[in-house]
Amino acid sequence: MQTKRFFAGFLVVSLILAGIVSYYASSSPDGLEKVASDKGMAAQEREHALAGSPFGDYGVEGVDDGRLSGGLAGVLGVGLVLVVSGGLFWTIRRRGGSEARSEPRAEPRTD
Repeated sequence: MQTKRFFAGFLVVSLILAGIVSYYASSSPDGLEKVASDKGMAAQEREHALAGSPFGDYGVEGVDDGRLSGGLAGVLGVGLVLVVSGGLFWTIRRRGGSEARSEPRAEPRTD
């Protein structure tokens, strides 16, 4: 029961951070972009191959408000990570469980 409460709390905190706190994130370039701009490397930059994807550039395509788009992308990203990682965990757990059941158990010594 405590494990379920932990994961529920973790999910709520993740959604709050992704959906609400990201609203207050700076829209200024990060440190790497600043250094690239200062050193002249920014002239060589090209658009990322996935820039036109639904989650390209930390936003959701079709949502005009930048901050709302970023928060929505965060919430959807948390959900996507949860589904993919949960599916992997469930698959690995099932495979590990079937192998563990097929191995003979060691009987405790009684002498």
